[in-house]
Amino acid sequence: MDRLKQIESFVAVSTKGSLTAAANAEDVAPAVIGRRIDALEERLGVKLLVRTTRRITLTHEGSAFLEDCQRLLADLASAEASVSAGGVKASGHLRITAPAGFGRRHVAPLVPAFIAAHPDVSLSLNLSDRVVDIVNEGFDCAVRVGDLPDSSLVSVRLADNRRLCVGAPEYLQRAGVPATPGELKHHACLTLSSDASQTRGWAFLVDGEVTHLRPSGPLDCSDGQVLHEWCLRGLGLAWRSTWEVEDDVASGRLQVVLADFAAPPNGIYAVFPQRKHLPLRVRLWIDFIKHSYGDPQYWAGSGHRA
Repeated sequence: MDRLKQIESFVAVSTKGSLTAAANAEDVAPAVIGRRIDALEERLGVKLLVRTTRRITLTHEGSAFLEDCQRLLADLASAEASVSAGGVKASGHLRITAPAGFGRRHVAPLVPAFIAAHPDVSLSLNLSDRVVDIVNEGFDCAVRVGDLPDSSLVSVRLADNRRLCVGAPEYLQRAGVPATPGELKHHACLTLSSDASQTRGWAFLVDGEVTHLRPSGPLDCSDGQVLHEWCLRGLGLAWRSTWEVEDDVASGRLQVVLADFAAPPNGIYAVFPQRKHLPLRVRLWIDFIKHSYGDPQYWAGSGHRA
């Protein structure tokens, strides 16, 4: 707090031109302002102001430091305004995209509450299992599940995500239960088609290392929800997220296989273009979904499960 007061007093003296004017603005004695400036200069080890009876002049170091201090105080004021009840209001149009299945269950249901909190924001939600080029297609933010490819995009981890290899009891009775990931080549594996977002294959922990396999089968689809439904009908094995299949596993409609080879969880991310100043509506959206997913009750709530 003392450091911030020193910086505020330095900026006030530099812009108002005198200790008295700065003191009047804060309703304190000029000597208080003077002591703050002295303490700041002593801490930094440089002279920032040259004070005479007639005027105050910035040194070379003081001029450079003033610009940084003004920017710092402006950023602080902006940060406080963005979260205060009477602060700056988010406005404008927000374009977001998410995988179809996850978006239906865990993005779309959050939109009404976000819009209610920020009524000056309009929103478009695109749901697709295709890897959307958010820069060239004009999206502000994408929610993505799983490992992220290297890119110039900025990512914020929102929550953990674990995937399971599952099959219907009917299929496992007919085709047998694989004992190792290598045996998947003998099974009908239900996979996302090549234009979908699952680019690295199915992940398993083999000999202490994460291994990515690209199993195949007679059926593939660009929509993960369809793969889930095919799996329930006994058409093959699928590699699905826990948020999608946990109820089916609990009820016995699906069984987990290769559990001893389960890979560590990957992530659920918010991804957005690298920008020096991210629009307030985008920052607030990312904060909103991160806070929602960070609540342990969110994932346990029946209203957020299929």
